[in-house]
Amino acid sequence: MSTDLRRWPSIGTATAALALAGALVIATAWHIGDTDGDPGPPPPVDLGGKVRLVLFDSCDAALADLKRAGLAKVGPWGLEDSARYRGLGLPAAAEDSAAGSAPEQQKGYSGTTVHEAAADEPDMVKTDGERIVSVVDGKLRVVDVHDRSVAAVVPLAGHASSVLLDGDRALVMFTPEHAESERSGLALVDLAAAKVLRTLTVDGGHLDARMVGSVARVVVRSSPRLEFTYPQGMSEEKAKARNREVIERSTIDDWLPRYTLSPGGSGRLVDCDALSRPAAYVGTSLLSVLTVDLRADLTTADTIAIAADGDTVYGTGTSLYVADDRTPRSVAWASEVARPMAPPGPAKTEVHQFDVADAGAPVYLASGTVDGWLLNQYSLSEHDGRLRVATTTGMTGGWLPAREDAPPSESAVTVLERKDRTLTQVGQVGGLGKTEQIHSVRFLGDKAYVVTFRRTDPLYTIDLSDPAAPRVTGELKITGFSAYLHPIGEGRLLGVGQEATNDGRTTGTQVSLFDITGPAPTRVDQFHQPDSYSPVEHDPHAFLHFPERDLVVLPISDHTGKGGAVLLRITPDAIAEVGRVGNRDDHQMTNRAVIAGGALWTFGYGGALAFDLDSLDRLAWLPFG
Repeated sequence: MSTDLRRWPSIGTATAALALAGALVIATAWHIGDTDGDPGPPPPVDLGGKVRLVLFDSCDAALADLKRAGLAKVGPWGLEDSARYRGLGLPAAAEDSAAGSAPEQQKGYSGTTVHEAAADEPDMVKTDGERIVSVVDGKLRVVDVHDRSVAAVVPLAGHASSVLLDGDRALVMFTPEHAESERSGLALVDLAAAKVLRTLTVDGGHLDARMVGSVARVVVRSSPRLEFTYPQGMSEEKAKARNREVIERSTIDDWLPRYTLSPGGSGRLVDCDALSRPAAYVGTSLLSVLTVDLRADLTTADTIAIAADGDTVYGTGTSLYVADDRTPRSVAWASEVARPMAPPGPAKTEVHQFDVADAGAPVYLASGTVDGWLLNQYSLSEHDGRLRVATTTGMTGGWLPAREDAPPSESAVTVLERKDRTLTQVGQVGGLGKTEQIHSVRFLGDKAYVVTFRRTDPLYTIDLSDPAAPRVTGELKITGFSAYLHPIGEGRLLGVGQEATNDGRTTGTQVSLFDITGPAPTRVDQFHQPDSYSPVEHDPHAFLHFPERDLVVLPISDHTGKGGAVLLRITPDAIAEVGRVGNRDDHQMTNRAVIAGGALWTFGYGGALAFDLDSLDRLAWLPFG
């Protein structure tokens, strides 16, 4: 049994939860955790009578609906929502993005390449100009850029994957050692004292995080802890029957995520009296959004959760969006670029918006849906209070597995506006790249630049100045594709990807300089490194733009992993190679490049190298042992 949700209960150290899934469009907004006065029922909105938010009134009611949802999704390999990621090479969330830039200001050191300047993103290397914090090899190291030495190695109870910085505080995302099931961890670190202040481990895996000021929002996706059978030595029908029995025997504690604070206590991350769902749908996974102020303590007090799936996080200075297109990602061997796999049916992307302007718990605002699936977070862009979304529908004629009943692929850009507290479509332009799929997107003000690819690379320019009537103003067809787009000064756009033959076979790293001052883009220069690959193609954090010297640095390697980084000087009309720096071990890949302390630093799994910015002479080698 469930009752209409009037207001959120007090969450304390537990979690207030939203349940949003399917074609969810919820029509109310409130501050989660606010208990000062009863606001009464939310204002009614006509949604066809199919959706309203309801609150479970007991654990028995919650368990009954969760079981019902699980039985509808279970198969011989377990729950479909969990099994869809198994063995598909899903990239880490911090590496599943394309295009963005940090504030390009004169500050003497380089920043992390991010989507929105006001929302910092975690990465494996961060710097404040005085020190560099690295987790490239899974360990937290602090490098003094002036002494060119490792100032500290901070022990963690697991393998670190990314970090955020605020003054002398760092928030480290890590995978705990010896976890019984999928767990993820956060460690709040005092860099000056080189010690961990507190750790938090929770069920599930990190999706991504954004930080505005000193406040970070970390999104974690968790599945129920159920011991499923797989069809090994038995038929799929028998395995499915056994898995149904597993669900029927489950308890509420099998479904709700847990947390452990050290020092501190442990318990359910979400309690039954704080768990809600849409009246017409129950999900089987939870998305938890944890709020951590790096200048305060690490707690679970302002956590919220969504009973839904999701794998794409996009943030601005005031909004956080979590999107789910129910489409797993894979890695194409030819260029190792993360691309969506074939969706199981007509694809829909659900988008959930939260207000994160204040330091406390996020405020749920609205949700909406669009047709198609996303490339990554850069398929989303908030501008003038509206959300623009780039998606692909149908099936490509390329390497994606085809289905006979699927229409050919094409892409579109849709404009959503929050009306009656829902994300409602106000405009759309479609028909982009028929039989192709999106390979990169860049929104700049009231323009969008979309790259689709199968055999050639159309770069489309889309005018979004009239949100109700977006239109294509031009396109440029060239061989190859850009997997990352970056603005370089006024009227210029840089693309990083792969060159290709006329039949679509990739041939090596390509950097293209585009003039975007006219209605259609033109290419003014190109750099090509045959038989090579750059991590920038699947992770924009690997891209370094240092405008003080008109410099771009790209990690680059061949198919064996041998390589280093190439330095390119970008002027309005040309790309010129400045030089190259190698690794200490020629077979080690360079993961990141950073400029700090008057030197160029490169980081790989084996260690860090420092080079003179003018001569590129080697200044220091810091092995990671």
